[in-house]
This record gives sequence, C-alpha cells and structure tokens, in this order.
Amino acid sequence: MSANTARQSILSGAMLGVFALVGSAVLAFTYLQTHDRIQANEQAMLRDQLHVLLPSTRHDNDLISDTLTVTDRAFSASGKPVTVYRARQGGKPVAVIAQVTAPDGYSGAIDLLVAINTDGSLIGVRVTRHKETPGLGDYIEIERSDWIRVFENKRLGDPPVEKWKVKKDNGTFDYVAGATVTPRAIVKAVRKALEYFSAHREELLAAQ
Repeated sequence: MSANTARQSILSGAMLGVFALVGSAVLAFTYLQTHDRIQANEQAMLRDQLHVLLPSTRHDNDLISDTLTVTDRAFSASGKPVTVYRARQGGKPVAVIAQVTAPDGYSGAIDLLVAINTDGSLIGVRVTRHKETPGLGDYIEIERSDWIRVFENKRLGDPPVEKWKVKKDNGTFDYVAGATVTPRAIVKAVRKALEYFSAHREELLAAQ
C-alpha cells in the first residue's frame, strides 16, 4: 500500500469516526431534550385516566407520587407487579386505584384501572389497553359501551363471591353473545383486586 493510499485510509477512518461521534452526540442531545417532555406527557395522560375514576375534588394529594408496588400473585391474575395509587383528603385515605392486568383476554392481556373506596366498594373500572378483536371487543371500552359500568358500587358480597362470574358461568355479570372470554377475564381480575384489597386494606391505605 502506498503512503498516499495509507493516508487516505487513515483520513477516511478519522472522518467516519468524527461522523459517528457527532451522530451519537446529536442522538444523546435529542434524547435529553425529549425524554423529560415524553415522561411528562405520559404522566399527564395517566393522571387524566386516574381522574376519570377519581375526580380531583375527592382528593388533595398527588396520586402519581403516592403509590405502592405489589408483586403478590394473589393481587394480579397475570402475576405482573401491580401499581396502586392512593388517594387522600386532608391526609386521610379515601380510595385506591390499582393498575392491574387480566392476562386471559381472548386476544391477550387486558390492562385495567380498578378504583376502590376505603369501604371496599368499587368506584369503577376502566380498560386502558387491550388487543381484543375489533367489534367484539368494543363493548369493554367506555367510549363505545356502558358495559364496564356494571362494576360501579359492587363489592365482595354484593354479589356473593361465587357469583363474580358472567351469566354463562352461572354468575351475575352480563356478556355479549359470542364474546364470553373477554368479560370473564375482566370480572376475574376485578374480583381478585377486591379480594386482595379486603385482605390487605391497612397496608394499602397506610401513610406514605
């Protein structure tokens, strides 16, 4: 290899190195500039979802900063860690909202928010993500159906625990003909959340 060719190779390699460093720096700068904004947007979206179930008039603390993470499989049918947001008014607990997953939907996992008053009654339930078949899965979305409201004001014992099933399984809860798996999964996940709350109420409502 001639000296000239060697110099050109070295120069080309150096230029590639400079371009790589500049590219990495640009990517790092972009990440730093957008990361906080993305995180803030995600938190704002989550806060809005929580406030749909529990309006800000019912609590005076920041739900997102007052949380517990529970890994007990008894809480979640999916076995995934459960984030519990705790609502307080004047320092006193008023409710919790659990971010649980029903793993056994027809087309995969169904993510839920389950809001529970301190007396164990349900404030409500909302689906935050699912992969159910379009059309058949529409009725679990509050924007398309009122079905998800069947849980409001329910509690363990009302209906009896053995009736926390869809009607096809001799339970209490309605379902859409031809789409039993989806509501069955949601009812099961909500029941497990209530059972865990009942068994661990003091821990879930304890001061931060």
